[in-house]
Amino acid sequence: MKALVYSGPSSIAWQEVPDPVIQRPTDAIVTMETTTICGTDLHILKGDVPTVQPGRILGHEGVGVVTQVGDAVTEIAVGDRVIVSCISACGKCGYCLEGMYSHCLAEEGASGIGWILGHLIDGTQAEHVRVPFAETSLHKVPVGVAPEEAAMISDILPTGHEIGIRYGAVEPGDVVAVIGAGPVGLAAMTTAALYGPSRVIAIDIDANRVEQAKRFGASDGVVSSDADWREQVIALTDGLGVDVAIEAVGIPATWDMSLAMVRPGGHVANVGVHGKPVSFPLETAWIQNLTITTGLVNTDTSRMLIKLLAQGRLDVAGFISHRFSLHDIMDAYDTFGRAAETKALKVILTA
Repeated sequence: MKALVYSGPSSIAWQEVPDPVIQRPTDAIVTMETTTICGTDLHILKGDVPTVQPGRILGHEGVGVVTQVGDAVTEIAVGDRVIVSCISACGKCGYCLEGMYSHCLAEEGASGIGWILGHLIDGTQAEHVRVPFAETSLHKVPVGVAPEEAAMISDILPTGHEIGIRYGAVEPGDVVAVIGAGPVGLAAMTTAALYGPSRVIAIDIDANRVEQAKRFGASDGVVSSDADWREQVIALTDGLGVDVAIEAVGIPATWDMSLAMVRPGGHVANVGVHGKPVSFPLETAWIQNLTITTGLVNTDTSRMLIKLLAQGRLDVAGFISHRFSLHDIMDAYDTFGRAAETKALKVILTA
């Protein structure tokens, strides 16, 4: 088969590799129909995730059809169309029993990290993929849901919802600011509506993305390159700052912005993948009664989000900005990597 192989920072290639095989009784082999590129993949290419070794097939999102299952798999069958979760969870270890699938302690995730596809084992940007713990790491696609829309459940929707909205403890009437109007930031804006905030402020350096964010639930927008961006944000509150600041970029500047706009007693929810240290001015922040959260998505809300998607309660079609053949994945990476220029959100790759 062919797959997208990482060879080191700034080096990837679409090349021939061996087909995956069942290694454990809990495995499934999935033939990919649709996959996509995540911002985390770009972080890998930058060298921000050194645990990804050369030779790794990238990708942790997508939808496909099950073509083979291990002897222990009974709830997933050959022929099922499934969503591949970005988190592989055994469902039995201590963390899984607590619902913290992101820190699954199963042997394949020996580091205690549930994100193993495209990270510690080969991923979904391929014609076929081996999925460990199939019964707890695959979700059947509901009838009537398009595969490319179902793929949004793999990562961005649960990440924006869980790490942004739930960890940020968004409540009815809150003013929420989301820094970064990329796919995960937009997913946070979309799922924020489930909790009834009074305002959702989209903040991005790209004026086009700020404007587009209003299609995803943002009530207001601020361009972060404006010299008075903070004053604009504060003016949209009661003058004290936002109740919840969601950082969805992953660079020191946007982390600093989140601290600069949150009110005393507010929440800062960090969603972005950071490749460099950030500063935290505890000498001035200690008195603000802030709650600061970080996290890797658990995907424990994926089944709920699938139900909402099937009922038409989540409109995700707008996340898809570009479509490519899977064999044109190098062009897709180029387009996604130049998002400010190409206006890319999620790029869909179809086999």
